[in-house]
Amino acid sequence: MQKYLYIILLSALTLACGSGTKKNNVERTRILTVTIEPQRYFLDQIVGDAFTINTLVPPGTSPETYEPAPSVMVDMAKSNVYFMVGDLGFENVWSKRLAKNNPNVTIINCSEGIVRMEGYDHDHDHGHASGDDHDHHHHADDHAHVHSHSGIDPHVWSSPQAVRIFSRNMLETMMELDPDNAGTYRANYDILLAKIEKTDSLIRDLLKDVSSKSFIIYHPALGYFARDYGLNQISIEFEGKSPSPSQIKEIVDIARKEKINTIFIERSFDTKNTTVVAQEIGAQVFEIDPLRYEWDEELLRIATILAREVK
Repeated sequence: MQKYLYIILLSALTLACGSGTKKNNVERTRILTVTIEPQRYFLDQIVGDAFTINTLVPPGTSPETYEPAPSVMVDMAKSNVYFMVGDLGFENVWSKRLAKNNPNVTIINCSEGIVRMEGYDHDHDHGHASGDDHDHHHHADDHAHVHSHSGIDPHVWSSPQAVRIFSRNMLETMMELDPDNAGTYRANYDILLAKIEKTDSLIRDLLKDVSSKSFIIYHPALGYFARDYGLNQISIEFEGKSPSPSQIKEIVDIARKEKINTIFIERSFDTKNTTVVAQEIGAQVFEIDPLRYEWDEELLRIATILAREVK
């Protein structure tokens, strides 16, 4: 029933929007939609106050389990552009419906051109979370318990290297959409790029002498961050589910061997298994928010935690 309600709402919006040139549509609405808050941060830096920017996934909500309400879809259909992250499950379904019912809305995959990390489907082997993301051979010295989503890891925004491409895709779209202000957008992007470069440099300085190259996280949201900085991400969650006792034991054994002292957990995730692992290995637990609007501040905070001296 809910599915049909969405379709009816989107169809109604198609009629309401009417026809017209892209330029007229820009002048009339000047609304952009993104999936998550870090995207809004990047887009804000590029367009300033020239457009209203809506975010689909509210703070504290997982974008991988989120399903937009009808009212959210109505606002989405009023946009000039919908900027997808690119590999989040619901995005593909809703972008197809949006494209079908509202052809005036441009849909952009912000991850286009980024080398994505492939996941290990139904696999509980030990693999390295950094290095060549197409290398699926397991070695005896690689002790990162790798979990990913089916297929592709969507969390590209945890990587400053990937964000360079991610935000450039936004810039190129805006320059085409609003050519009269292309120079301003380009200048703003150059400032954003300098921030990204500075963030990357500061993180590298923080992590260059880090004592432990491995960390534990409940949900594997930092795979690209780990790949950028030569770290190992060990996930407690297994194939999107809570781990079994044997899987927890496996994680504990690896953590003891590698002397891991840091466990991350995101907002809204269950802390029970995280607490169990932390007590077993004597590690500190830190709540992080990879979906925070202040993208650079959160990545620097994560790096600072990893670089701390443990007494």
